[in-house]
Amino acid sequence: MDENVDKYKKLLSNTWIFALGTVSSKVLTFLLMPVYTRLLTSAEFGLADLLLQTAHFMFHIASLGILHAVLRFGLDRASRKSDVFTVGLLSLAAGFGLLLLARPLIENLPVAEGYGLLIYLFVFSGSLRSLLSQFVRAKGMVALFSLDNLLSTITLIGFNLLFLTSFEGKVAGYIGALVASNALSAFFLFWRGALWRDVRLRGIDRQTAAGMFRYCLPMVPNTLFWWVVGAAGRYILSSTHGNEANGLYAVAFKIPSLVLLVSSIFMDAWQMAAVSEGRGREKFFTRVFGTYASLLFMAGAGVILYCRLLTGLLAAPGYYESWRYIPFLTLSAVFSCLVNFMGTVYMVEKRSGLSLFTTAVGAAASLGLNLLLIPRFGILGAALASFASYFAIFVIRLVGTGRLMKVRWNVGRVVSNLLLLLAEGVVLLAELPRWELLTGGLAAACVLWNIGPVFKNFRRLFFPGVGRRFSEKNRG
Repeated sequence: MDENVDKYKKLLSNTWIFALGTVSSKVLTFLLMPVYTRLLTSAEFGLADLLLQTAHFMFHIASLGILHAVLRFGLDRASRKSDVFTVGLLSLAAGFGLLLLARPLIENLPVAEGYGLLIYLFVFSGSLRSLLSQFVRAKGMVALFSLDNLLSTITLIGFNLLFLTSFEGKVAGYIGALVASNALSAFFLFWRGALWRDVRLRGIDRQTAAGMFRYCLPMVPNTLFWWVVGAAGRYILSSTHGNEANGLYAVAFKIPSLVLLVSSIFMDAWQMAAVSEGRGREKFFTRVFGTYASLLFMAGAGVILYCRLLTGLLAAPGYYESWRYIPFLTLSAVFSCLVNFMGTVYMVEKRSGLSLFTTAVGAAASLGLNLLLIPRFGILGAALASFASYFAIFVIRLVGTGRLMKVRWNVGRVVSNLLLLLAEGVVLLAELPRWELLTGGLAAACVLWNIGPVFKNFRRLFFPGVGRRFSEKNRG
């Protein structure tokens, strides 16, 4: 029993440490929304968003999927940390070198015209920072990881205030602030974590290197498919309705990132715990998923309920209509988080090929649905396509992961929560009579439906002795 209690308490401890950096950094990021929406027009914000989506595509090419392998093998006790880190650095250097060869092609893309150098700088600084942050997590330096999240957000705010008010080109200032913040973060992690000690260019274990490449190669198309799921709608929307529409969509997606905040706090710690856990893994996954899913659905209900208020507070008046796209984007965010949780089953079992298959289906669904729905419904069509794509991946992973690990996903509770959030979103969008009371009632029903299991699982996971002593006292 003590061993079981320890693993749950370690998960809780790491979650709190990650939360200190993640919550504060996300809150500070939200403070930037009024700055962005007041200093950038919707067309400028839409263009900046497309440039970042293009940069993220190049980021996935440059990283060669090695970031996933650095975390997975870095957590593996059988692997030497220095081998993992050096293989990661060399792979990143090779990937970025290949990307430089494609520079003439990239710079001739219509969306990247005039911003080629900034995009490359963003890719280099972002991929290096991601590699270093994944490695410090793998080394168990969770406090440093959390502190870096906070400090990088503070520097991002500072650079944004400086660059957006001093650069003539606001879009260039927006991306330049990200580049400067990433570069400082990479330097901080490398220096504070003394990571130079883990660089060894000779004597790298070939078995570790080969294992990392076997694991990460399927991750290259996998991450590209994830990019398609998240970005296809933005490009199609921009080409059919203009950058202004994509700017509204990008702002609308900022509010549901509150749900992603709930997830990211937990997932950083969960990935470490999932890989490290051995005995009782199925029960561990089942209990944690129940609590995690309930928290996500409650957060989603809250975001939908207050989306009009949050949009009014955080965005400039010209962006207010973006609230109409938040309900379905919130459902999209909830199911993307559930999908990521299921992805840890593939990570633990080192079955990246199966992860690739599920993401490929989602990418195909995203592309097809966006092409079908955006011409008819515009921005709302992009939001609907995003939700449907993540839901499709969820269903496929629900079936597929059951063959690898006997985890009880509690499908009935997931479906009932989905129906509650769908009803809340439809009532809000239709603006039915007394919609305020109806949406409030549905949100309250979602909280009441989930709060009991959360407290029950929390007590069972972290304080199992309390319930046992209470029962024994009543029997006595």
